Amino acid sequence: MEPNNPTFDRLTVDLGNRSYPILIGQGLIAGAGRHLAAVLRGPNTVIVTDEHVAGVALPALERSLDSAGIGHRAIVLPPGEATKDFAHLEQVVGDLLAGGIDRKTAVIALGGGVIGDLTGVVAALTLRGLDFIQIPTTLLAQVDSSIGGKTAINTAQGKNLVGAFYQPRLVLADTGVLDSLPPRELQAGYAEVVKYGCIDMPDFFDWLEANGTDLLAGDPDKRRQAILTCCRAKARIVSADETEQGARALLNLGHTFGHALEAECGYGEALLHGEAVAIGMVMALRLSARLGHARGNDAARLAAHLAETGLPTDLSRLDVANWTADRLLSHMLKDKKTEDGRMTFILCRAIGQSFIAKDVAPDPVASVLGEFLSPAA
Repeated sequence: MEPNNPTFDRLTVDLGNRSYPILIGQGLIAGAGRHLAAVLRGPNTVIVTDEHVAGVALPALERSLDSAGIGHRAIVLPPGEATKDFAHLEQVVGDLLAGGIDRKTAVIALGGGVIGDLTGVVAALTLRGLDFIQIPTTLLAQVDSSIGGKTAINTAQGKNLVGAFYQPRLVLADTGVLDSLPPRELQAGYAEVVKYGCIDMPDFFDWLEANGTDLLAGDPDKRRQAILTCCRAKARIVSADETEQGARALLNLGHTFGHALEAECGYGEALLHGEAVAIGMVMALRLSARLGHARGNDAARLAAHLAETGLPTDLSRLDVANWTADRLLSHMLKDKKTEDGRMTFILCRAIGQSFIAKDVAPDPVASVLGEFLSPAA
């Protein structure tokens, strides 16, 4: 059951009549029923989760929904990035419709970024829009992907190319569930935490350099403080720019490079999304320096901190024998932000001073990629 007198932080994503709360604290899944009851429009829900999370968090959520008198059934999917595709989208929508739903049925995403993204697309499309709840169970999802309504699936042509901006009714981030994550998964999520410091919070980056290893080791107060800081930053950015017409694009720092690396790896276990973002951020700062925007030691400082916390900062862990800069560039040219063959990157003048650079020519990008593909890089 939910702990007595539970304490949690509450933030709001301010989008007028579509505003919603973010709850952050330990033990929230055990008390989820009462929090969901406050936002649901009907008595029934469908939980979408994966096989890993189902064994860890699903029973507690089901008990809490039972205690609140909320109906529920679960759809359990395979874990991993490969689940974010058309086949599983069709499967979940079909399961929803076959099981009987109406427009007041809410869909609950219980899992990491893959489950949250897929469920968001399902909710946006089914019956032309169902309410959905985000209950993120990974660090990456709690600090980033569960907030802001960017939902998408992958295609053979690239990552997150089919989707919608579709906001949840509630984000419930139970920090206690992070204790069940394997170290690699936690480290991958930490890359997105570091991203916020690099974007526009240099003081937070300083704090992470001093406290990041403790956070990853399980310090609950530092973990909660980092999640709260990131969620507050994400809520501020999304409230000001919901559909990424301006400043919200800064949240893509490291992602243009990272998505190309993921595509080349086939979206498999060889490279997790957060690991790709970590390498991508180092590449972005290296590109910033090459274009004359930043000092070279900023990239080195970022790489040193990421490496200290167990994240990759180069391609040495991957089999890149057959990779080429041109092939990686071809992935980038399919990115959503590319216009008329010219690429948009998030670059940095320094750690904590990011900016949107449009119309970046391919040659300096290829040069940076070549450095990373070279054994001497």
